[in-house]
Amino acid sequence: MRKKLPLLLFSLPALLPLLLFVLYPFLEVVRFSTWDWSGLSEPRPVGLKNYQTLFQDPAFWKSLLVTLGFMLLALPPFLALSLVLAVVLDGLPYERLAKSLLFLPGLVTLGGATLSWYTLFTPEYGALAQFLPIPPWDREGFWALLMVVLFTLWRHLGYGVLVASARLKAIPKTLLEAAYVDGAGPLEAFRYVVLPLMRPAVAFLLVVGTILSLQSYAAVFLLTRGGPYGATRVLGYYLYEAGFENFRLGYAAAITVVLLVLTLLPERSEALFGLRGYRYALLEAGYAAGLVLLAAVGQGLAAYPAETFHDEGVARLLGLPEGEYPGVVVVLGR
Repeated sequence: MRKKLPLLLFSLPALLPLLLFVLYPFLEVVRFSTWDWSGLSEPRPVGLKNYQTLFQDPAFWKSLLVTLGFMLLALPPFLALSLVLAVVLDGLPYERLAKSLLFLPGLVTLGGATLSWYTLFTPEYGALAQFLPIPPWDREGFWALLMVVLFTLWRHLGYGVLVASARLKAIPKTLLEAAYVDGAGPLEAFRYVVLPLMRPAVAFLLVVGTILSLQSYAAVFLLTRGGPYGATRVLGYYLYEAGFENFRLGYAAAITVVLLVLTLLPERSEALFGLRGYRYALLEAGYAAGLVLLAAVGQGLAAYPAETFHDEGVARLLGLPEGEYPGVVVVLGR
């Protein structure tokens, strides 16, 4: 306990803002969710009535279904395009320029991005409507939801490409060279070498994309206002309507708590997925050991992967920092 006390004291400057600006507001929202309050009248405690009303409200379930539909339309192309573009752009002369252009929409203010979207894609009067058949997304629900999805992809795809590209560049080129030497083509190398090692980045993007989908609000507010006929009323916009249009702040606080719980589910999944990191480390260590074995045979050396060894003894011999242990030991000799 005495050893941990200095660490706790040093972490207090970071913990205090977390408690003040994250935990305390969350507890206040939970408290508000037990009130019947319009923001103007005196709050009246109602216990769990807001949650009971929420789960019996057809509008809530419809907004949840719209949110899930938005997620299903947005997540697969977000993940696929992030991976494909990262692989295609890797090593090209204009790689940095292309990534900068992809990331640029995320740097533009949301209002300016929405205005440019309207200017280009309004069905009757948009600049592209003169040359391309623009679907009536201002009148039909499916096209409205699809337009919000495309707008969201346009805004966030650059971030996905940067994350996937960072992981891609961490993969040793020698692994791909060994795959090509063994007769693998580009598709086989991508499927059996690149894609397995990209799983941590894919998992991270999946969690981030899920959270963005659950918290989507601004694009709906600026593009469709939840219409037409509630076709784009995601949970975030339903929360806005309940709190700031209908002045049911206690009910809106209950929606917020449910939304926070839904948001924490993928974050918890990421934490569980992080436990697999040791397995991925062993997988990469196995690839590296395979390359060592191939190189040793090529040099006329005998090589043998040790099945068992004393972890702490090897760690001391190599001078590894505390908490780090060897994953694979390859014995070389003549």
